[in-house]
Amino acid sequence: MLVDMPLDRLREYRPEPEEPADFDAFWKQTLDDAAGHAIDARFAPYDARLETVEVQDVTFSGWGGQPVKAWLLLPRHRSGPLPAVVQYIGYNGGRGIPYEWLTWSSAGYAHLVMDNRGQGGGGKTVAETPDIAPEGHGSSAPGFLTRGIEEPAKHYYRRLITDAVRAVDAAKSSPDVDSDRVAVLGGSQGGGLALAVAGLRDDLSAAIADVPFLCHYRRASQITDNGPYAEIARWLKGHRSGTETAIGTLSYFDAVNFAARATCPAWFSVALMDNICPPSTVFAAYHRYAGPAELEVFTYNGHEGGAEYDVPRKLSALAFAFGRGA
Repeated sequence: MLVDMPLDRLREYRPEPEEPADFDAFWKQTLDDAAGHAIDARFAPYDARLETVEVQDVTFSGWGGQPVKAWLLLPRHRSGPLPAVVQYIGYNGGRGIPYEWLTWSSAGYAHLVMDNRGQGGGGKTVAETPDIAPEGHGSSAPGFLTRGIEEPAKHYYRRLITDAVRAVDAAKSSPDVDSDRVAVLGGSQGGGLALAVAGLRDDLSAAIADVPFLCHYRRASQITDNGPYAEIARWLKGHRSGTETAIGTLSYFDAVNFAARATCPAWFSVALMDNICPPSTVFAAYHRYAGPAELEVFTYNGHEGGAEYDVPRKLSALAFAFGRGA
């Protein structure tokens, strides 16, 4: 069943943003601190025994200089640097194994798949990057959304979003990548990260965000008790006076605010029966996106959205963004 507003109301839904006054200063300082560490991207050959795809085991320097894992998949038959797709993974998943990620290299792109620090084990993919928070993160509910929820500088997503920004630098540092043609993409949490990176960088060719998570936290936590947004409500049940502190912290990591700063072409998707990332939260980010953007609506789908059936649309989008034709 539909879980949110009717589509005609969603098309008009433009909530007042909850954006901290020092949002830009916070992220400038965060990324300046990260830039103090060399990207130190290492690309080690990985024998995946694939005839048409070359795999490299990647390690690069993320938040705090901490090592982050990734895969780089490349078409074996290439004549020079390739346009690249940097992919971010959904909640509680990780880079997993290379055989899960063959679409984009098969389409002729360099494809970097970033691991999720501290996640993995709850999804189909496995993460190998630990989350090391030197200062701790205070009280939290099980999961990641409330880690550091009382102080933006200590919040988990400050670290993960920084990793995601740095993953683009890692991809660009590869001699197999055309550094002038890099796109970001992901679904759910990965879609939210793609929007965050698009808002924090001005050198991307495109962003693709499927049923994005990390959007419009206040509404999300009030209209669904499924998936990660429920972690906010669970924490607030025990911290009854903490609502504005929690939402204030999360506003630094809200894709609605990143979208307002993003200018590369973007392709969104939303599913009207999605009770994990409610449609109104996606529309809130889409309507605030500062660059050219398109939105694909899947009326009778849940959080799976278009799934593999939506791949042709994304291939067309990337071909357009990279100048390969529609």
